[in-house]
Amino acid sequence: MIMKKLFGTDGIRGRANQYPITPEMGIKIGRAAAIFFKSSKRTIIIGKDTRISGDMIESSLASGICSIGADVLLAGVIPTPGVAFHTHRAGADAGIVISASHNPYYDNGIKIFNSKGYKLSDSAETEIERLIFNDETPFQGSISEIGRIYKIQNSAADYIDFLEKTISCSLKGIKIIIDCANGAACKIAPFVFTRLGADVELLFVDPDGKNINHECGSENTDKLIKKVIEKKADLGLAFDGDGDRLAAIDEKGNRLTGDQVLAVCAKHLKQKNRLKNNLVVSTVMSNMGLNIALKNAGIEHLTTDVGDRYVMEKMVAAKAVLGGEDSGHMIFLEHHTTGDGILSALQLLEAIIASSKPLSDLATIMDVFPQIILNVEVKNKPLLDADNDIMNIIKFVESNLAQNGRVLVRYSGTQPVCRVMVEASTNSDAQKYAMLIANKVKEKLGG
Repeated sequence: MIMKKLFGTDGIRGRANQYPITPEMGIKIGRAAAIFFKSSKRTIIIGKDTRISGDMIESSLASGICSIGADVLLAGVIPTPGVAFHTHRAGADAGIVISASHNPYYDNGIKIFNSKGYKLSDSAETEIERLIFNDETPFQGSISEIGRIYKIQNSAADYIDFLEKTISCSLKGIKIIIDCANGAACKIAPFVFTRLGADVELLFVDPDGKNINHECGSENTDKLIKKVIEKKADLGLAFDGDGDRLAAIDEKGNRLTGDQVLAVCAKHLKQKNRLKNNLVVSTVMSNMGLNIALKNAGIEHLTTDVGDRYVMEKMVAAKAVLGGEDSGHMIFLEHHTTGDGILSALQLLEAIIASSKPLSDLATIMDVFPQIILNVEVKNKPLLDADNDIMNIIKFVESNLAQNGRVLVRYSGTQPVCRVMVEASTNSDAQKYAMLIANKVKEKLGG
């Protein structure tokens, strides 16, 4: 049996209706998941975002799961963290999300949570891959062991109730512009913030299967920024297609980085004696300014590999309650087991209200070092440190930056690209050195 790699940084992802995001693979993945998580309960929850291909993949996954004798509970269109919530709450064996997060509609993906609502470990993903590609033992179903498919009643309402309980104050008097990216947050976010008393104006809440993330959402905030300024709102909130990522805009129209939001929330939790072990976890992609800001606030800082599941693993090991990525994935472990964009927004709002200061003032806790990230398309992904030419360029740049910057070069876990990240004291230096490395990577590994 030849093992193939399916799982990337955040689940299985690709172009919908092309390998591995096909109905045929959906059945195999569903079967493998049902075998791997097999227990006395034998129930798996499935949720999805608003992509046109969601129904197709949902059907194939459900068929594969039922063929092993497990039941399927359909959560419908719901943010990724909503599936984690329902999985843990219902005591299901696992939860599966059909989404490609912030990618265009023509992509889709499959993310899996265990029974406790945590993303899978590397070893668990490897075993599921083995089961998917195990052709040595052909599948033989049994008519006496076929699962059924049910819908979760009040799926969205129960998740909304959960979110509302994570904040201890009213949002009355706060004007918010919310961009739901025509994605999974459309059915959830408007109710949460309105019921908590905020004055809410909505953008991009009319999904049609193909407009998810299209010129909107956490990766495209230009229209949100314009609306925040036009309406003189207190802040703007943008989510990605599956609702696990947050982008925050202050009242002046400035976009905060994920690291800035982490710093603001860390200071608030510390002041409220809720920052367990006085610790924040982030990835190696975090801006240098975050480490400096946390140090100045007397807060310890740990870093881990890229990927929110690695952040979670280190948080659990270090007994931390706050962690996240600069991309906007933030985990508040006292409330949830995974990154949740709406929950993160509520925690940020709680910090704003508690301080009685505008978000622009709170954001000054952290100085953001100029950072340039360039994506270079590659034909394959050999070990970078095995290429002397690439390593020599990296060492040259690191030597020139010295203590005033840093370099990180890594492959994407979900796309055929190499990411070149350079931070420096000036934007021109960051741009210059990033281009220098990117050109060498393209020369050696590009298509």
